[in-house]
Amino acid sequence: MFPIPPASTRLPHPYRDEMQVLAALSPTLAGAIHWPDAITAARPWVQSVRDKPAPFWAMESLLREYPISSAEGLALMRLAEALLRVPDAETAIALTADQLGKAEFAADSGGPHKMLASLSASAISLSKKFLPANEGKSGLFERLGAQTVVAATVRAIQLLGRQFVLGRNIREAMGEAASARKAHASAQHSPLSNSGLRFSYDMLGEGARTEADAERYLASYANAIQAIAAGKVAAEPESADGISIKLSALFSRYEYTQHERVFEVLLPRVWQLIEPAARANINLTIDAEESDRLELSLDVLDALAARIAQDFPQWRGFGLAVQAYQTRALQVVDEVARIARKQGLRFMVRLVKGAYWDGEIKRAQELGLAGYPVFTHKQHSDISYVACARALIGHADVIYPQFATHNAGTITAIIQMAKAQSAAYEMQRLHGMGEGVYREVMRDSAIPVRVYAPVGEHRDLLAYLVRRLLENGANSSFVHQLSDEGVPVEELLASPLEASSAPGLPLPVSLFGWTAGQAGVDGGKSSRKNSSGVDLACLPDRAPLDQAIAAAIVEDVSEASPARVTDAMTRLHHGFGGWNATPLVRRAAILRRAADALESRLPEFCGLLVKEAHKTLGDAVSEVREAVDFCRYYADQAEERLNKQQLPGPTGESNELHLHGRGVFVCISPWNFPLAIFAGQVVAALVAGNAVAAKPAEQTPAVAQRFVALLIEAGVPADALALLHGPGETVGAALVADARTAGVCFTGSTAVAKIINRTLAAKDGAMVPLIAETGGINAMIVDSTALPEQVVDAVVQSAFRSAGQRCSALRLLCVHESVADGVIEMIRGALRALTVGDPELLPTDVGPVIDAEAFDGIGAHIARLRSEATFIGESPVASSFPRLIAPIAFELPSIASVKQEIFGPVLHVVRWGGDVGQVIAQINALGYGLTLGIQTRIDSRALRLATAARIGNVYVNRNMIGAVVGVQPFGGEGLSGTGPKAGGPHYLYRFCAEQTLTINTAAAGGNAALLAGLH
Repeated sequence: MFPIPPASTRLPHPYRDEMQVLAALSPTLAGAIHWPDAITAARPWVQSVRDKPAPFWAMESLLREYPISSAEGLALMRLAEALLRVPDAETAIALTADQLGKAEFAADSGGPHKMLASLSASAISLSKKFLPANEGKSGLFERLGAQTVVAATVRAIQLLGRQFVLGRNIREAMGEAASARKAHASAQHSPLSNSGLRFSYDMLGEGARTEADAERYLASYANAIQAIAAGKVAAEPESADGISIKLSALFSRYEYTQHERVFEVLLPRVWQLIEPAARANINLTIDAEESDRLELSLDVLDALAARIAQDFPQWRGFGLAVQAYQTRALQVVDEVARIARKQGLRFMVRLVKGAYWDGEIKRAQELGLAGYPVFTHKQHSDISYVACARALIGHADVIYPQFATHNAGTITAIIQMAKAQSAAYEMQRLHGMGEGVYREVMRDSAIPVRVYAPVGEHRDLLAYLVRRLLENGANSSFVHQLSDEGVPVEELLASPLEASSAPGLPLPVSLFGWTAGQAGVDGGKSSRKNSSGVDLACLPDRAPLDQAIAAAIVEDVSEASPARVTDAMTRLHHGFGGWNATPLVRRAAILRRAADALESRLPEFCGLLVKEAHKTLGDAVSEVREAVDFCRYYADQAEERLNKQQLPGPTGESNELHLHGRGVFVCISPWNFPLAIFAGQVVAALVAGNAVAAKPAEQTPAVAQRFVALLIEAGVPADALALLHGPGETVGAALVADARTAGVCFTGSTAVAKIINRTLAAKDGAMVPLIAETGGINAMIVDSTALPEQVVDAVVQSAFRSAGQRCSALRLLCVHESVADGVIEMIRGALRALTVGDPELLPTDVGPVIDAEAFDGIGAHIARLRSEATFIGESPVASSFPRLIAPIAFELPSIASVKQEIFGPVLHVVRWGGDVGQVIAQINALGYGLTLGIQTRIDSRALRLATAARIGNVYVNRNMIGAVVGVQPFGGEGLSGTGPKAGGPHYLYRFCAEQTLTINTAAAGGNAALLAGLH
């Protein structure tokens, strides 16, 4: 139905220099606005709002009384986000007590609603006395009192929800809209038909995680369109109510990696909504989403526009939202206008500031991108907004502009620009926000206003809307300051068109404190560069990786014979002295040179990882970056921690602590991270002064060989490092047993670690240290306060990314019985949406397991589970690529039913009830202690569980894989390893021997320095 175009680039690079982008925007605004006139026009609006403030329960009033930057505001918002979805009383009580217990609701409000604020604060303070201080500690009386408080809190949040949500369903929302129109017409003493108040209904908040969700959301949208149209044809879409749709709600895989599936699955669904909307001549707007989907959204818009031009060429109601906080926003406006002209259409375009700012910042930092796709100062977004507004007005022949803002100054500036061009337009506000300002704006009947109105059950929508409110409140102070008499009108309405002299945030490369021209340690703290990454959604950035994969050749690596092992250990033993004597600063410099070289060769190493280790492209990029991080981090840590230390002592004596290498360290690394773990072990041992015998996994020696060559190019002496490839049973065993081995660093199975430990213990001579990181039956605990969509995202990433072949991967999911059915159903649907196949292909989510032995072992375990456990679901496998195992999930009766770690894409699910403390006790009893996930909105519960867990890495409300060097030091306890944690501040010490040097400086005739001080 819709031809699939090749991937292309329509817009500039998303990570351009922010100040250069602003410099390019400035000429577009020359002479556009006379800001003093905008202030003059907006001043009476501000004064009127201050004279007649919004009701106490209106959103802007609540934000003033309880700012989201305060403990009180944050507690109320977090209760609103979670409480209504909690089905069990015990958890609801715990959540309410946890959040209200963090804040002191003072009765001395300085706002315009002093009496109501005082009553509210007093009621909350009184209610807190009925809530338990600790989970499970209350008796019957306290329990009844707590239930009463929770019931009242639920009712209050339901009332709060009415400020966010226009109606629980489309019929109720349309009824509220009709009432609002009547009230406005009455207030303005004008006929209802001329009220100028329109609505755009938004039927939901979260995106679909399953195709069943997408089909349900599609039906909801279709039902709303039918109700809005009411069997009629509107005179024009501009004056009719309309609908806003979210593409990620209509297809569970609306992502840049799934380009073909988007055209095959999503576009026909959207067309099912466009047809009735076009026939009814109403507005249908595609909402904006994250920046990595922006190019894809334009591809979708273009394809749909071509079909509209063919079937409904007269319809003017199709459009999309544009986010002004994106650095490419102005180019998006121009591209949308170009598409409209190409297809002979007129679009309706909503201009917004944007609603994912913090997420965009975090993504750029985590991925190590060259910059940010959004502006980092609020005023820079304001400048972009005004520039985009002017551009939209300039495209009035093909665009009907819709300006969504609550800022009175911006509104008057837009009116000024539109009048100058005699352009039609409308203003928009969010339901529950900006009513005071728009009450004044709409006194001018020539200015049409549309309300963006969320529709749905409060339980479902509040989580989404609270997150948007938290962000909008953090990004903008206008709503907060509007009713504050202490803020002068001129300050409130001051022109936003003056750019800051510098960006508001350091670039992602400076995430860890690094600045240009700086190396090593600054003030005793690490200041390393963040490793540079790649945005795979950006076609120009992805192209070198695609080329490297196509060109990659996996070289043969010869296996080491017993004689070669002996010769290598002899050479390393002799080379140790010279390398250990090399100044620490030089050893650290070599690691930094290696990091820079590896970073510059990222595509090459990614290609090799994809070809030899069967990594997906995203996993390959992450692994190269982790190896770079290890090099830089250990270089910094060595200079900070391994230098000579002066120790205190009595007069006439000097005491120094020296750390040096132990000798020849044997490093044995696994195949699942053949570059990152290999590099981390080797460079840690080297920078501490050891010579290194490096034995890579027998499945992935080519990656290791390439990295060893890079280290030698960077300056590591050939007699300080040797690669010895071969089976663990022969080469690995010989290295561990060699008399010259001074230490062993091992990552792999618990069984092999025990063999190594026994071998070392049985050797004659010195006791040899073992640093071991082994696997785990890693669990995630989910209670009924957690947001199911976030849980499923974390589960899918943690259990199935890298085909489940991570030490940290999720193996055991423990879900509270009250929400288990819904979470399990969502997991079942998410499994069906995964793409399993060739890791060289961008759409592939899950590639093969490493070898035939792993394939057979995992297959046997799955076969056993099919007969012993309850099958939940699995992913389809259409590819013929070898060794593919469909991600799969089973339900088991108890935690104790999970007997062993299965190193593959297999998830075990268990329901729990009662005391969550018993759940963590049962997880501890498994004996492993590597990673744990906790999904809860009860902060005190998360901390209590983390404290009780005998587990190395605990992750709250996120996935539990991808530990970052120096940020989440990685390693476990019990059956999961010896410690210390890799990528942490204590790791290097384990590679060192220590020596204390004490010198009696007063031996030759007395303490000259002390005596000199007496005269």
